Amino acid sequence: MTGGQLAWGQRPRCVSILVDNPSWVLPYAERLRDVLVQAGDDALLVMRQEDVRSGGIAFFLGCLRLTRPEIIARNFRNLVIHAGDLPRDKGFSPWTWSILRGQNRVPVCLLEAAQAVDSGDIVYKEWIEFDGHELVDEIRDRIGNAHVDLCARFMSEPSPLPGVPQSGEPTLLRRRGPEDSRIDPTLPLAEQFDLLRVVDNERYPAFFEHRGHRYMLTIRKSEPKS
Repeated sequence: MTGGQLAWGQRPRCVSILVDNPSWVLPYAERLRDVLVQAGDDALLVMRQEDVRSGGIAFFLGCLRLTRPEIIARNFRNLVIHAGDLPRDKGFSPWTWSILRGQNRVPVCLLEAAQAVDSGDIVYKEWIEFDGHELVDEIRDRIGNAHVDLCARFMSEPSPLPGVPQSGEPTLLRRRGPEDSRIDPTLPLAEQFDLLRVVDNERYPAFFEHRGHRYMLTIRKSEPKS
């Protein structure tokens, strides 16, 4: 067992929360830290693997880098959030790819960190239902809240729950880039609405090319009529 033994019922427990990039997940990681501190635990949010502490629990949220074995060895349990229906949809941006496939039911998993990407035992799997009109900020908010809820739920268990091994045929998703936000001006917007739902207006906005020029699109909901 990594990280030695942990007196589960004794607070404060040492908890590290790692977000290794300026991810949209960061505000939810901050909220998770606050929730755990309010519950009596010693929770710390860090941005580098080297700053993960020893002797407790580590949560890895929105991380882009695989965690090194010596970091995993520091703690009793090491847990990851992944919004894909594992073992399918391992890798990058799983909920984005789900929305682009026309799916409005998205799983969020809490699983053990492992050296092979997104391959650890699954502790919880929670499904989020969307209506099909939500844009990226609304989708992120639901999934980010699930990050907080699942991690806090794990910490509130009377004893640390084990995970269940994954079963089924795995698939691996590639990392998305700016070119994935390209709109086809010859197609109706209705056919491309799911792509518009997942673009980030600031970091990777939708765009199209027409008559020798590139045009950027932003999408937001109008204020509801009073």
